[in-house]
Amino acid sequence: MNRDIDELIDRALEEDLGSGDATTDALIENNMWGKANFLVKAEGVLAGIEVARRVFQKIDAEVQMTVLIVDGSSIMPGNIAASVEGSLASILKGERTALNFLQRLSGIASMTAQYVFAVKGLPVKILDTRKTTPGLRMLEKYAVKTGGGQNHRLNLADGILIKDNHLEALYARGLNLKDVVFRARQNTPAHLRVEVETKTMEEVSQAIGAGAEIIMLDNMTLDMMNQAVRLINHRAQVEASGNITLTNVRQVAETGVDFISIGALTHSVKALDISLEFERN
Repeated sequence: MNRDIDELIDRALEEDLGSGDATTDALIENNMWGKANFLVKAEGVLAGIEVARRVFQKIDAEVQMTVLIVDGSSIMPGNIAASVEGSLASILKGERTALNFLQRLSGIASMTAQYVFAVKGLPVKILDTRKTTPGLRMLEKYAVKTGGGQNHRLNLADGILIKDNHLEALYARGLNLKDVVFRARQNTPAHLRVEVETKTMEEVSQAIGAGAEIIMLDNMTLDMMNQAVRLINHRAQVEASGNITLTNVRQVAETGVDFISIGALTHSVKALDISLEFERN
């Protein structure tokens, strides 16, 4: 577990525990022992089980967690993903934080897997975006990869992506799209690829002429995407973005784009239903 994730878990525990667990401290004696199981209640893909383990390690190093299903595995209602055993008070104090991570990350992995399955057999990659929960990007992008997707930029330093607001700001200063792409290439390290967002065929044509390496088709209709892919004709890679759903993602993939980026993988995901159920002695 890297240091950044450790720090994230520390902050999450501090947020949840505050000055202490008043209920557990009032009711549970320090010598009381317990065992609980992570019970899966919905179909999906598991992600974040090692993060959950780390939560309990942070609470109490003597709490033991046994992982029964690893990240990336398909899970069904009734599966037990892991069991945790040790101080009852410690388990209760870590329960919500562990579940918050596990449920959200599994929800992201599960939704990603649905999109990946929807385009199965087609040469296209499902990507996430930067529309992540503040502070959770590293974990949420991990969950996307666990579900079979791939990561777009981790942060703004990872690549050049010329978006509509960049273009509008520079259009107002007399530049056209081709000028903007040339400027980006001139001022960009060679290892970074230049991607430009386009909304019209004219912008696509200008992006090709300027030598953009990736051309994003933003909120285009299927007919426009088909036309754009034919126009680009392998002179750049093509990314489709905007209003992509499970209903239309295969049709989008069939236009011949190389990538489909979906913000909903992280900004609109539903947490997967997983609970922590205690065993009675």
